[in-house]
Amino acid sequence: MIRTAFQDLNRLRQIAIIAGKYGFADFLERSGLKKVLPDAKLEGDAQTAKLTIARRFRMMLAELGPTFVKLGQVLSTRGDLLPADFIEELSTLQDQVPPFGMDDVRKQVLEAFGKPLEELFSEFEPTPLAAASMAQVHRAKTKDGVEVVVKVQRPGITEGMRADLSVLHGIARALEAVIEEVSVTSPTSIIEEFDKAVREELDFLNEASNVRAFLRAHEGHPSVRIPKVYDELSGRTVLTLEFLSGPKLSSAQLDEAGKKKLAGIILEEAFKQLFEDGLFHGDPHPGNLLVQDGPVLALIDFGLVGRVTHQMQEQLIQLILAVALKDSESVASQLYRLGAPGSRAKLHTFKQDIDAILNTYLPTSIQEVNAKALVRDLLNLAVKYRVQVPREYAILARASVAIEGILRSLYPEMPIGEIFMPYARKMLAERYDPSQLQGNAMKALLRLQHAASDLPLQLQQIMLDLEAGKFTITLKDEQVESLNSNLRALAVVTFSGLCACGFIIGAFISFGPKQWEIAGIPVMGVLGIAGAIFLFSTAVVRQVMGNFRRVSIKRLFGKR
Repeated sequence: MIRTAFQDLNRLRQIAIIAGKYGFADFLERSGLKKVLPDAKLEGDAQTAKLTIARRFRMMLAELGPTFVKLGQVLSTRGDLLPADFIEELSTLQDQVPPFGMDDVRKQVLEAFGKPLEELFSEFEPTPLAAASMAQVHRAKTKDGVEVVVKVQRPGITEGMRADLSVLHGIARALEAVIEEVSVTSPTSIIEEFDKAVREELDFLNEASNVRAFLRAHEGHPSVRIPKVYDELSGRTVLTLEFLSGPKLSSAQLDEAGKKKLAGIILEEAFKQLFEDGLFHGDPHPGNLLVQDGPVLALIDFGLVGRVTHQMQEQLIQLILAVALKDSESVASQLYRLGAPGSRAKLHTFKQDIDAILNTYLPTSIQEVNAKALVRDLLNLAVKYRVQVPREYAILARASVAIEGILRSLYPEMPIGEIFMPYARKMLAERYDPSQLQGNAMKALLRLQHAASDLPLQLQQIMLDLEAGKFTITLKDEQVESLNSNLRALAVVTFSGLCACGFIIGAFISFGPKQWEIAGIPVMGVLGIAGAIFLFSTAVVRQVMGNFRRVSIKRLFGKR
């Protein structure tokens, strides 16, 4: 335990020095971490000081290593937490690590299956197809001659990331006291979410489960291919999937007819995942989409997926329709329901801001919408009104922007509305389907029965309280709360000051007759002065702490 504590302290010192280098020493000063690391030199770099805060933040994470790169990649999906320039910078974060050697690959395979690599595969290419901070991928053949790809976890990555996560939890708790926007999403909740995501990604069985779920949802689908999982060659640190051939979408050579057909497949697949399967690919960038003859779309890399419930699907349909109809009031209410407001939002001004956004990005029709800018501004609005967007919606927002960019490059004039409307009609029809209504109606009737039975008793209680003069109405307002806090603080300081004066007067009185002396020192006088000092210092500390202003990420990030 002591050794771990020293390792954490050394890692914390490294983090502090790098953070200081990129101009973030102020956070460490405010959080009190500088006191823990008095010998750490938190000096800024003159060259990086000229860059934007967003770029410095991205460069800092890249230098801090794999755990922080992964943190940046996770944060790049959370446009509801960070401004657009930060999201754009973090979206460029790539794992730039050298591949590990075949000796480590053999060791990982042996530990995973208890058998040497040569007994499991007839061929295994030593040069990886891709290498990242958490794993690398090799092409291979099974003993049956089937072409596969084998994802092997980087040795020691689990221990390294868990050590960094321990430090991150400590930093988050320290920053909790100095970040103003904690009512929306606190630093600790961000790290807890990241911790969960990392632990899931470190266990390849989770990715295997995602692939199998996609495979079941696409059985018999002629235009989309999902790789098969080889369970006997897969475990927590090694994952073996069917090899899918074909160029990546970013390098595929297609004529105009092929581009239009592929764009239709991609859009229909996106709507199918979202509104039929309830399971969608969370990172559909061109590198994760392969193009086969037909054309046929092949999906790879299922490390990040999102899941939506039937209720979420209905809410999304209503939100999309409200945006298409430029109904700012419905958009405001739907966004408010989708998220978890950290405080009471002013729906009137919320609606006005949404109305301005819709008029900007929907001048004539939904076909002309700039989805990237629209989603960015709506998420920034969520930050402004402290509406916490659930993780699934944040992942969906990023995936939607990626799909929109692909469609614009393939077929800019695609009639998205024609493909979307059948799903909208189906979802709305199911909502009022008699079989669905029967269950919903029973629930509604049950709630109504409880309300009807409770209502007379509640009304009687209200009437009795009115008659007895005990009926009270509680109103809450931020300014009233602030005034109440200030009055309370003033009362405490005044009372403490009066008590301190009383103690001092009592002390001087006790000095006069010199009663109860110990070694010539009047005991009552000393106690009176000590009490006065204690009360005075308590009042001063309370006043100072009450006026302590936490730093605002939003204000700080707004600087350039």
